[in-house]
Amino acid sequence: MSTAPAPREFDTFDDAFDVDMEFAPPVDDVAAPRSPLQFTPAASAMPAGAAPQPQSPLQAAPLAPVPAAPVYAPDAAGFNPVGDVVAQAQASLMDTGLAFTGLAPASNIGEVSVPRIAIHVFAERQDTLASAERAAQDRRLSRATTQIRVGGVAAAVETYQHEPTPPLIIVECLKDPQTLLWEVDQLAEVCDAGTKVVVIGATNDIILFRELMRRGVSEYLVAPLQPLQLIAAIGGLFNDPAQPFVGRTIAFVGARGGAGASAVAHNTAYAISERIGANTVIVDYDLPFGTAGLDFNQDPLNGVADALGQPDRLDSTLLDRMMVRCTDKLSLFAAPASLDTDWDISTEAFEEVTNQIRATAPFVVLDLPHLWSPWMRRTLISADEVVVVATPDLASLRNAKNMIDLIRQGRPNDAPPRLVLNQVGVPGRPEIPAKDFGAALGVHPSLIIPFDAKTFGAAANNGQMILDAGAKTKSAEAFQTLAQIVSRRELPMVAGPKAKPAKAGKAEKTKPADGASKSLFANMFKKR
Repeated sequence: MSTAPAPREFDTFDDAFDVDMEFAPPVDDVAAPRSPLQFTPAASAMPAGAAPQPQSPLQAAPLAPVPAAPVYAPDAAGFNPVGDVVAQAQASLMDTGLAFTGLAPASNIGEVSVPRIAIHVFAERQDTLASAERAAQDRRLSRATTQIRVGGVAAAVETYQHEPTPPLIIVECLKDPQTLLWEVDQLAEVCDAGTKVVVIGATNDIILFRELMRRGVSEYLVAPLQPLQLIAAIGGLFNDPAQPFVGRTIAFVGARGGAGASAVAHNTAYAISERIGANTVIVDYDLPFGTAGLDFNQDPLNGVADALGQPDRLDSTLLDRMMVRCTDKLSLFAAPASLDTDWDISTEAFEEVTNQIRATAPFVVLDLPHLWSPWMRRTLISADEVVVVATPDLASLRNAKNMIDLIRQGRPNDAPPRLVLNQVGVPGRPEIPAKDFGAALGVHPSLIIPFDAKTFGAAANNGQMILDAGAKTKSAEAFQTLAQIVSRRELPMVAGPKAKPAKAGKAEKTKPADGASKSLFANMFKKR
């Protein structure tokens, strides 16, 4: 970024160069400081509970150049699925004009959360209008109400002379810096206290940025803008520094019944926790027919049902009581799997429970049922990653196409959903080739899982994962690859053979201590 000074007609400083205020003698400002009564600086620059104070232009943080998104080169020693996935995602977004040239890196854009506020945009350029409209349709701004108008700062001043200002105003001015500062001063006269203002200009100048920060402007962006850049700027203004960590949600959904989406979700979550070593939570949202408890040989509790019944009371302690810990790094939110209750739960309850669970682990795997409802639609669109599991047949092709088209429409600024082809190679069954299947959907399959009835059947009957029941099978390798793809992490390097310690631990865990049967069927039908 160039820091060369612009024409100095608008500049009130007489210094020939910037100095560090720590070593400069105190001087009296020639002009009286203007108190920003109408504008509110960014929340990150102001302590909680403190009133906005005028900032010295030499204390404002300069606009640092945004580094390019890291390029993950494949490892020369072997296969690097994470590098390939990141490269494909960047290429697909570059094709749509969504280059990662914003304030926040692309990896963090999914964590942006904007509250239910009104946002008014006054733009001058046509590409700024298009970016604002595309950003308004994004899932991260779904709770906000966005109004986009033409006219820039002058139109904003005209509008707010007759109506109150919203919590956030985004104005664009392509004029010279002196005129821009004058128009910002005019806008400050008609803004209510507490209003945040984002200015879009044409000059990439550090002196202009500092002057705007001194006047209380929350953020300054340089045109042209990309939608993700605007979303990151808005999210940065409303992010709470004291807010707990927010994990990444990965939603698995089947294109049709029996596609094996639950098995793929559970085995992928197990691979993330055991092979990658990241804390993971599985949430089984198939309340009447969920199989997460069976797959992990756990007695299903009413964890998810209880949480959905009282979403307002959830906290970290209550969530910990509701979850079942399967391993040191894997927790399970099991479904009751009961038909005694008619589950009529609001969309807001599902959204609130999911947001609460995201604060408990870096990765949250959502096992979604094969049904269609408002909460299913909202969950798929709001998830950070969507994986559609299909079988190579015509019904799966039709349903998968409908799902992917809808998700693409609801997530215009995100990469398309992942496609996993499961149960490929069933003897005697005609199948659609994977290449033709992906071409019809416009999405190349991220993974193809071969049909292995013996391994999957034994694992399901014993309440085990494929990595335990058949660690050396192609299916186990496929789940490890899928875990790397959706988590965007590599497998840790382990010195020496990895299988021997794992097998010893498994044998101790699965061997009955008193000779009693550990069969899953005995636990299923025991009297409660």
